[in-house]
This record gives sequence, structure tokens and C-alpha cells, in this order.
Amino acid sequence: MRPLADRAGWQAAGEISLTTRSAWEQALCRMAQDDGEVYHLELSAVTFVDVAGVSALAAAARSLPEGRRIMLEQPPAAVGRVLDMFWPGLRGVEVVSR
Repeated sequence: MRPLADRAGWQAAGEISLTTRSAWEQALCRMAQDDGEVYHLELSAVTFVDVAGVSALAAAARSLPEGRRIMLEQPPAAVGRVLDMFWPGLRGVEVVSR
């Protein structure tokens, strides 16, 4: 995880799983404390996200105040499918594939 230089957010690389969950959850917690309208998570270099990682993302999105959102940029395809399966219509998350 490293901060994005040109906009509010983080870039993640590798896997989001049991061994990296703590760093992922800390980044999501910092995101929730940011007061910007849009928070970017650039995930093009992420190779795998387990269901618990997507669950943490969904919990973070649900905790956002009205009008704020998380923009997932180029996440692994499974992330969108898991969100649709377990959290259909989740407000606060936008998936963007470039």
C-alpha cells in the first residue's frame, strides 16, 4: 500500500489476504477519516482479494457519510463479482475499469 501522488487514495499491489489484511484494514480506516468526496483505491497491481478483504471494503463503504464514495480503479474481476453477490446495490463503491 502506498499513497497516490495525484489524488486522495492508495495504490495496492500483490494479494489482499490473511497475511496483508491488517495493512488493508488500516488503509481503509485512514480512508474513512479523510474528508474528501471521492477516495481512490488503485488496484491494477492486485492479483488476489479474498472475501474477507472485500468484506472489509464493504464495511468501510457502509460507514461513509452520505455523498462520499470509494472509487475502485481496475480491481481484479472477482472483487466486482463478490460485491454484487454479497452486497448488491452497495452505495458508496464505484468500480472503474480502464
